[in-house]
Amino acid sequence: MLQIRRLSAAYQTRPVLRDISLDVNNGEVLALIGPNGAGKSTIIRALSGVIPSSGEMRSDGDDLRALDATQRAQRIAVVPQAISLPPAFTVWETAAMGRAPYLGFLGNASSRDDELTRAALTRVNALTLSERRVGELSGGEAQRVLLARALCQAAPTLLLDEPTAHLDLHYQVSLLELIRELAQEENFAVLIALHDLNLAARYAHRVALLVNGTLTAVGSPRNVLTSETLSAAYGVDVVVAEHPFLNIPLALPK
Repeated sequence: MLQIRRLSAAYQTRPVLRDISLDVNNGEVLALIGPNGAGKSTIIRALSGVIPSSGEMRSDGDDLRALDATQRAQRIAVVPQAISLPPAFTVWETAAMGRAPYLGFLGNASSRDDELTRAALTRVNALTLSERRVGELSGGEAQRVLLARALCQAAPTLLLDEPTAHLDLHYQVSLLELIRELAQEENFAVLIALHDLNLAARYAHRVALLVNGTLTAVGSPRNVLTSETLSAAYGVDVVVAEHPFLNIPLALPK
């Protein structure tokens, strides 16, 4: 389980997160939603130790603040947007970077590390791309490689920052289906920042709505994605209807 208590953060003197408390259960996908600048990516950066913050953060009971960078990387794996990938590395080399927290002083990969890298690439259907340069990949392929790198870390918690940004509909659906499968089959606690409310409704077990750095609602998609709540959060009239084929809410601007 990922546990967050009273998490706050600021950029210089401007507060961006205010007293956030949230749990993400093992086997669960929890989607962070909210307007631009609400603090979704900031939560992920704070949990991964990229920015300073205050409050309590635990992964499977371990206090993340008490861990060094290597230990934290063994507890939490981060999947950023694919635009951050170094283009000259091969797919295999990029995925294998996820084993770095477990390598010795010389950084030499063992047969076990190679085995885990192969398994991760196979799990995301990217093993056939192993020798390709990352710069040659499509956005959807690159995002799968980043997910494979995270799986190589063998961490119980996955953090994903807008993984479907810049992807077409096919890659959005296939990636989010895979993420939900991984949460349920591998028992990961998954926290994912998403802009698309309807993708959050379709693939997240629960959603957490952020507005101006404050957590305003947490619960099932049906309980959080209501016309009144979304209209107030986004400052635009939103109609929420029943999806014609799936038992989920469908949010549309009025």
